[in-house]
Amino acid sequence: MTSASSPLVQTVAIIGGGPAGLMAAEVLSQAGFKVDLYDSMPSVGRKFLLAGVGGMNITHSEAYPAFLSRYAERAPIIAPLLRGFGAEALCEWIHGLGIETFVGSSGRVFPTDMKAAPLLRAWLKRLRDAGVVIHTRHRWLGWNADNSLRMASPEGELSIAPAATLLALGGASWARLGSDGAWLPLLEQHGVQIAPLQPANCGFEVSAWSELLRSKFAGAPLKNIAMGLKGQQLRLGECVLTQTGVEGSLVYALSAQIREAINQSGSATVEIDLLPGKPLADVQKALGKPRGSRSISKHLHSQLGIDGVKAALLRELAPAGAFADPTLLAKAVKFLPLTLIRPRPLDEAISTAGGVTFEAMDERLMLRALPGVFCAGEMLDWEAPTGGYLLTACFASGRAAGLGTVEWLRGLPAA
Repeated sequence: MTSASSPLVQTVAIIGGGPAGLMAAEVLSQAGFKVDLYDSMPSVGRKFLLAGVGGMNITHSEAYPAFLSRYAERAPIIAPLLRGFGAEALCEWIHGLGIETFVGSSGRVFPTDMKAAPLLRAWLKRLRDAGVVIHTRHRWLGWNADNSLRMASPEGELSIAPAATLLALGGASWARLGSDGAWLPLLEQHGVQIAPLQPANCGFEVSAWSELLRSKFAGAPLKNIAMGLKGQQLRLGECVLTQTGVEGSLVYALSAQIREAINQSGSATVEIDLLPGKPLADVQKALGKPRGSRSISKHLHSQLGIDGVKAALLRELAPAGAFADPTLLAKAVKFLPLTLIRPRPLDEAISTAGGVTFEAMDERLMLRALPGVFCAGEMLDWEAPTGGYLLTACFASGRAAGLGTVEWLRGLPAA
């Protein structure tokens, strides 16, 4: 869309003020280019700040092979980005902002004060000191006939003609924070290949909970359980029952598999192990003991410690005859089937899958259909679980797109 032929034009427009856009701005300003960063919201980094409300999980400390595997089928494409700026480099960069980090018991890496705001403030100061100009309340509207950028601003519509444009517009979850997916038709109409946007790291719905379960246990945490798609290895963790289904960290970790199973078959059945620390034989033995006049509920509590939300879910999902047969009940405790029919709406998801395909870009993350236009961050077609993996790849892709823009503007061959 723009030309690299004129050495006099040194301005780059970055659209999107999340981690990917800000990292690209840092790379480009350090390379000597003038950077104008535009964001539709009144301030930048809003989703980044909200992600840090419960504790800013910036990355993860696990070994690289395991870390890379979190990107599933996109791992081979994400690998070069992480080699350029992975978890260790990200931590060193944070330390360079004067923010110390620590590794939590789960292996997740946090700033010592657990907050995102001090990190963002220090980063924005560095960017402004480097000459980056941040324009808030500026919404990108696409391109004019002369290939200049159309930008809605508080003063009216602007026409901007940068030397290159870098898009870091996020996915389509949490629209109130700026990630509304409005960029999608703007790129599609220029022939950019885009995979459909779908919820990732999201909750899922059941056909219907009973009124009893909804009224008494919606919002209740299911702790110390294991879950997985039927026939696959179960994963340890915890989740939360909701009015419509389930959500929480364990569900988010499985969300890509669950979503794809629903896409293929219309529903997905996960199995829940309510007592992952007890083998099936031990559960059978405990439930096979005489219970005398005690109710089955009291028997479950006294022999296995199952009560509250776990007992309610067992009653909700176990086969009707299981409570009269200790063997069947033991199997239900260890392999409780839960059928999920759809993900929660896209705007509720923590992140999105789908977006600009990597096939639509070259190795510099420049759009093949639009020379001089680069893309980074969550608007690309990849996904990862929570735990620092999302943020790390956003930072890494922003850096890679920034370096790619520098190479292109300088007329250098791709690295």
